[in-house]
Amino acid sequence: MKKLMRALAGERQDIPPVWMMRQAGRYLPEYRETRAQAGDFLSLCYNSELAAEVTLQPIRRYGFDAAIMFADILLIPQALGAELWFVTGEGPRLTPVDDAAKLDALKPADAVHETLAPIYETLRILKRELPAETALIGFAGAPWTVATYMVAGRGTPDQAPAHAMKDTAPEAFDRLIDLISEATIEYLSAQIDAGAEVVKLFDSWAGSLKGEDFDRYALAPAKRIIGALKARHPDTPVIAFPRQAGERYIGFAKAVGAECCALDTSVSPEWAARFVQRDGCVQGNLDPALLVTGGAELQRATREIRDALSGGPHIFNLGHGITPDADPENVHLMLEALRSA
Repeated sequence: MKKLMRALAGERQDIPPVWMMRQAGRYLPEYRETRAQAGDFLSLCYNSELAAEVTLQPIRRYGFDAAIMFADILLIPQALGAELWFVTGEGPRLTPVDDAAKLDALKPADAVHETLAPIYETLRILKRELPAETALIGFAGAPWTVATYMVAGRGTPDQAPAHAMKDTAPEAFDRLIDLISEATIEYLSAQIDAGAEVVKLFDSWAGSLKGEDFDRYALAPAKRIIGALKARHPDTPVIAFPRQAGERYIGFAKAVGAECCALDTSVSPEWAARFVQRDGCVQGNLDPALLVTGGAELQRATREIRDALSGGPHIFNLGHGITPDADPENVHLMLEALRSA
């Protein structure tokens, strides 16, 4: 069994499996060359051959234990009918869906397959071309996080537009969450059919939800999505990432039915070992900034995380995605520290 799958099955390993969020990305010169060939970011996402190529690039360079398909969490709103484009240096833009009338204009959940067919083809290519020992991960954004972009039409520092809509127009906002949830079930199920062995649910802005809102908009949708996936694909493990959940990380994976809980850098690995790992596999949580600065501090932090979480199943990863200014040589340094005594 592949190292990643063994960890997700609850097995403790002396050297944990390792991959990195955004491992196929702008810190690699070969990625930048391929993106230039594609023309722009969205064209790269929808070009199955080139998307597979950039997914394979970090595997060739580093020999990670898993590859995560190259795509973006905002492809679902685009597939539902929202316009999507990217502004260089600023990020994504969408036509806002901030009232009931705009919500009514969106497509039904099962309509996403037509637009997202190239993503499934990327997975089929990767299934053929990845090394036998490398696990293939599919992913989607969690409903709350996707909704924050859809309502605001862009990323925001505090997700205020989505919070305002859920407070002032709760019926419309709940309908939006329901639509994204159903579309996500369809999307992830099709990814599994196309070859994904594991799927990950990214709730990047879960930390802005507090109290009952966290239960309603982070926990409940994840449970709904994972429950539906397990009904269709009972043997496919799920990694949940309610980023910046703090103490709400405790018991989250168990509550939603996931095999693993991914952690950001706001919690210590010692705390995670005590309170989160008791329920099963944890993933994380090296500070991505250390892949910019490198040196002895990177090696020390890598070993500390490995050792702190060595008592149970662990997937070594970052606490968030690797940044474009990271030094590719520092990834080698991290792997060397992780895999040595």
